[in-house]
Amino acid sequence: MRFDPPLIRATLLRRYKRFLADVRLEDGREVTAHCPNPGSMLSLIDGGAQTVWLTPVDNPARKLKWTLELIEAGGAMVCVNTQRPNAIAEAALAAGTIPELAGYPVRRREVRYGEHSRIDLLLQAEGRPDCYVEVKGVTLSRQAGLVEFPDSVTRRGAKHLKELTAMAARGHRAVMLFLSPRGDGQVFRPAADVDSAYAAGLAAAMDAGVEAVCRTCHVSALGIYPGDAIPVLID
Repeated sequence: MRFDPPLIRATLLRRYKRFLADVRLEDGREVTAHCPNPGSMLSLIDGGAQTVWLTPVDNPARKLKWTLELIEAGGAMVCVNTQRPNAIAEAALAAGTIPELAGYPVRRREVRYGEHSRIDLLLQAEGRPDCYVEVKGVTLSRQAGLVEFPDSVTRRGAKHLKELTAMAARGHRAVMLFLSPRGDGQVFRPAADVDSAYAAGLAAAMDAGVEAVCRTCHVSALGIYPGDAIPVLID
């Protein structure tokens, strides 16, 4: 996925009210950008003068003219826009770069299923069970090489695990795809100290037949592309 329009470099001043970030552009202007990330952004904001990358917004109807896309944290460039992982996953599936999910010519997004839910991706192929794929972006990293999810309590995420478990029980394929838009992950583990219910729910879902896949990404100011698969560890 290539960034279009190109990103603009800036310095993060502060992030507040979850969806707002004050930044300083390279020409010295201080502006407020939309932060499309409802999580805590734990491990990403260190209180210093961090480099961030913004998308300029050419929409007269929108109040905030910038969107926060990337932040440089702990030596890694990390995508913090939670709207990106689904698009990255869909593009990767179309290009055949996620082997675990290859062989499905039909790909549908946001299909209703379960109890008032929508699956991120429904993959279909003649002669194969339908494949329900839930995508989660993974940005938390508190130890070198280890990436974790979630970075805050996620009741919605726990609900998705139950919905996937129900699909597996009905004979469908159910996959939890953790996509880490940072290139330094070597191992994935659920952040049990952040959300013990989610960690337990993931373990139970996997015991019930839900597959868990984690892939890192190559991230730069030019674009984001899926990288290697890494082990998923469950305590």
